[in-house]
Amino acid sequence: MTSTTGRPQATARLALVGDRSESVRSHRRVPRLLEALRVRDGLLLDAYWIPTEEAEAAGDTGGVEGFDAVWTVPGSPYRSEAGALAAIRTARERGIPFLGTCAGFQHALLEFARNVCGVAGARHGENEPDAGEDALIVPLACSLVGHEGPLLITPGSLTATVLGATRTVERYHCAFGLDRGRLGELSGRGLVFTGHDPDGEARIAELPGHPFYVATLFQPELAGDGSVPHPLVRAFAAAAVARAGNRRVMHTAW
Repeated sequence: MTSTTGRPQATARLALVGDRSESVRSHRRVPRLLEALRVRDGLLLDAYWIPTEEAEAAGDTGGVEGFDAVWTVPGSPYRSEAGALAAIRTARERGIPFLGTCAGFQHALLEFARNVCGVAGARHGENEPDAGEDALIVPLACSLVGHEGPLLITPGSLTATVLGATRTVERYHCAFGLDRGRLGELSGRGLVFTGHDPDGEARIAELPGHPFYVATLFQPELAGDGSVPHPLVRAFAAAAVARAGNRRVMHTAW
């Protein structure tokens, strides 16, 4: 397959960080999405599953430093919170395209709070039910397991640009989200919340200046039947392929 320049299309190495399970619907969707991205969009991704325990064993980098993109997938509680956070931090600090969905959203906020905001005591309420006031991620007032809901998207944001809209309806499968009272700690240090439900609860986070950094509490991988990738998944894949192409050009130049 070739790009619009006539050169062979680069294949991006994708790290799927999470504890793979056939019981998790979003995990079962991934192979179909990758095939649809290849056939429909000409985006080639070579995906590797990295269990969170392996990410922890890899040390501070989470084992993802050689990848063109990192997707922290649903399926909490992760077997290793530390592994998931290490992988997210590497993607954020090294400009590796990043997508975090559901638990990936929750852990992206946790990583940012600890390592950018300096809130070392920030905790995830599902992982530590007795976290009390230290809980950054808390039970939702109403569980969103198996629900769909409307979202309002900030005009001009990456998500709005990708969707071509400022309103959408998305599918969830989660029971935890950001403590609304802690939002200012994160936004004050540069994380931008660009999607909210009608009650103003944060559902999408972006990091301006990063090649591609989007975290969503909803699960775009569950959109439709999987044969047509959600626009955010497609945009993420395109960013990964672009990075792979740039890396190949740089390598050739050497």
